[in-house]
Amino acid sequence: MKFYLTLMKKLWSGRFREKTEKIVDDFTSSISFDVRLWKYDIEGSIAHVSMLAKQKIIPAKDAKLITKGLMDISEEIESGTFRFRDDLEDVHMNIEHALIKKIGPVGGMLHTARSRNDQVALDTRLYLRDETGEIMKLIKAFQRVLVSLAGKHVEIVMPGYTHLQRAQPVLLSHHLLAYYEMLERDRERFADCLKRINVLPLGSAALAGTSFPIDRKYVARLLKFPAVSENSIDSVSDRDFVAEFMSASSLLMLHLSRLSEEFILWNSEEFGFVHLPDAFTTGSSIMPQKKNPDILEMVRGKTGRVYGNLISILSMMKGLPLAYNRDMQEDKEPMFDTVDTVKSCLDVLCQMMKKMRFDREKMKEATIAGFLTATDIAEYLVKKGMPFREAHEVTGNIVSYCIDKGKTLENLDIQELKRHSERITSDISEHITVGASIRGKTSFAGTSPKQVLARIKRIRNKK
Repeated sequence: MKFYLTLMKKLWSGRFREKTEKIVDDFTSSISFDVRLWKYDIEGSIAHVSMLAKQKIIPAKDAKLITKGLMDISEEIESGTFRFRDDLEDVHMNIEHALIKKIGPVGGMLHTARSRNDQVALDTRLYLRDETGEIMKLIKAFQRVLVSLAGKHVEIVMPGYTHLQRAQPVLLSHHLLAYYEMLERDRERFADCLKRINVLPLGSAALAGTSFPIDRKYVARLLKFPAVSENSIDSVSDRDFVAEFMSASSLLMLHLSRLSEEFILWNSEEFGFVHLPDAFTTGSSIMPQKKNPDILEMVRGKTGRVYGNLISILSMMKGLPLAYNRDMQEDKEPMFDTVDTVKSCLDVLCQMMKKMRFDREKMKEATIAGFLTATDIAEYLVKKGMPFREAHEVTGNIVSYCIDKGKTLENLDIQELKRHSERITSDISEHITVGASIRGKTSFAGTSPKQVLARIKRIRNKK
């Protein structure tokens, strides 16, 4: 009877004489969101109890009973038959309460030599380790789509822009691969962040460690952590790894937002460079002709949401004294939301990009107007011995002449060009066209087909 009366109380209720008010239970409960950590909580508990038995802190037979009980609870949660209770505060208390109810007082041995402080730090790291790996896979998948598109469209020419003004002709493939490079840096940031996520905090207990003869390195091996935290106070109060993950996520979303903005522009009638698939666009409730790039707009919008999550955790942590404070419960929802948002954005963009069509004629037309080969004329004059600043001015005069006469650079005859400099000869025709301009950009990482194809080859040869 005493056991069942104890079970009805909160697992920490010994010091308290009054029952917690329901409004307090509702306010402090985190089970509505930290339930997502259940798998990691059980995984960590099984490793912990295995260590307790190995160290003879609890009997081996009790460890087997606890492990069996935890596995049974895992199956119940998987099948949807397990009932999480709000009055038990969090996922840790729910599982421990269910374990004691299932196997009796021996279940209370599970919490030997640990605290919820190091327990939640462990669960969070296990969760974020898995999700970081999944995000890195999604980034790689998106990169493969970009490389595939670049490989298929090496012959498509488009205007490169600065200040959203047509600047110089580039290959569409070169433009697409710019986003590959951004995503590669994002992937590297997540990989580096993973080093600091992948550190075992369990065994730090509440903040001071424990007097039990635990073996933290053994637990680290069981849970595949390559490192063990070096300071018990830091272990339970550290959320740097969450903030770093959110920072990496914010930079990734920045890049996805820039890509989205460009394709929103390119999809407009004013540009007409790209046709989005019907399956990835939506219509208007009042204007029948509309085909809206809502997916791209939502990615652009969700970027601000991820930024907000980063600011949330930075603001929450900035004034906390060591060690654990209940404020830190507020790290979960922004973290979970960031994971969900980043994964969904990567996935939907990856699928949409596979089905997009580029309008090569519109892109080609856009390179003819706007004097995009003006820099090539200046470089031509430099190669003829003219100082660059003088060549820049001469070319500017040629452009001004074209504007006055309503001509393009390619429309000018040799006499019109020579009027601006005697250094210009008939061989300028080899430099003034869009095709010649692109072929001439042979510097490493330039937009020439040779350089772009070489980059695609290097990417595909990566392991």
